Amino acid sequence: MNPSEMDHLVDRHIAAEMAGDTAGSVAVYTDDVEHDVVGSPTGPLHGKDAAQGFYEYLTKNFQTETMHPVHRYYGDDFCVIEHETTGTVPGEFLGVFGNGRRVSFRMIHVWEFRDGLISRENIWLDGGAIIDQLTTPEHASVAG
Repeated sequence: MNPSEMDHLVDRHIAAEMAGDTAGSVAVYTDDVEHDVVGSPTGPLHGKDAAQGFYEYLTKNFQTETMHPVHRYYGDDFCVIEHETTGTVPGEFLGVFGNGRRVSFRMIHVWEFRDGLISRENIWLDGGAIIDQLTTPEHASVAG
């Protein structure tokens, strides 16, 4: 796949995620997709149904407002995108209740592609920054 085709799939996925469209989030995945949020207690998830379950949980607990790409790197069947992400946490994120706080953090996505679809999504995020913003009192007035 070329970078433009990869970007198109990634952009469709992110747009659906931001809209809370969990079916749309996984529509660009292969049936046997591996969805791996590093550090998640569930470990890597396999298949569209499991990935959709993750997005159903995520959209209830984290409302993505922005996800701006900072850097992009491409290979023959993969790309790596660093994002600056901002969102509100009405529920629980990384085991911490958000109470409607707003957080901003860096995130790395490693995407792999096969047969014109996303076959693997690997997510690394700055959990320290997120937890700090959810638990430090001075962030309550800034984030709210």
